[in-house]
Amino acid sequence: MGVFTDTTHLHIFTWVVGIILFLIAAVMAKGTKGRKIVHMILRLFYILIIVSGAFLFFKWSSSDAMLYGIKFLMGILTIGFMEMTLVRQNKNKPVTVMWVLFFISLLVTMFLGFKLPVGMKFF
Repeated sequence: MGVFTDTTHLHIFTWVVGIILFLIAAVMAKGTKGRKIVHMILRLFYILIIVSGAFLFFKWSSSDAMLYGIKFLMGILTIGFMEMTLVRQNKNKPVTVMWVLFFISLLVTMFLGFKLPVGMKFF
């Protein structure tokens, strides 16, 4: 299982593609067949993000279990806000709060991910 746990490349690739697909689905016209297809592919990437993140969590969480647990929870919340934003958009309900919660949870998740020992050191 080294492909999942030796580096974070697979996990970073899946969440970058997931965010791009989310933004594409969010700007596409509601009710179109293309949006439904993009949304279904995005749901597949949700699973890939969670699986690759879970492998990293179980491998590396012994060094700082609390922060890794918070990061895991924030990642799940970010995916939840992404999904709720798209579903509420399809139902023509207000999505401003979902967008704000998505961006806040995404920033917190990325900050924790880069701060933890497996993350990248920018400074």
